Amino acid sequence: MLVKIMKGQIKMKLLYARYNMYHNSIDITTFNGYILRIDCNKAEERLKTTAWTDHVLNAMAIDNPLEYARLYLNNEMQIFIDAEDNLDV
Repeated sequence: MLVKIMKGQIKMKLLYARYNMYHNSIDITTFNGYILRIDCNKAEERLKTTAWTDHVLNAMAIDNPLEYARLYLNNEMQIFIDAEDNLDV
C-alpha cells in the first residue's frame, strides 16, 4: 500500500499496522524501516462525528488498522465519516 504523508512529497509503502490498546494508537511498520505511531485521540479530535461514526472509527482502528492509517495519512477521515453518515439503511 502506497501512502502520501499529508501534503508533502514523501511516499511510503506500509508493511504492517496494528492497534495498540495501551496507547490508543495505530503502530505502523514500513518497508523503509520506519516505525510510525498514530495517536487515535489526536487523529479524531477535530472530526465532526456522530455516535455511529465514533463506533465505526473505533472498530476500524481495532479490526482494520491499515485502512485507518491510510485514511488518516491521506487526510480522508472526515470524507469517510461524512459518507458513512449519509448511508441509508
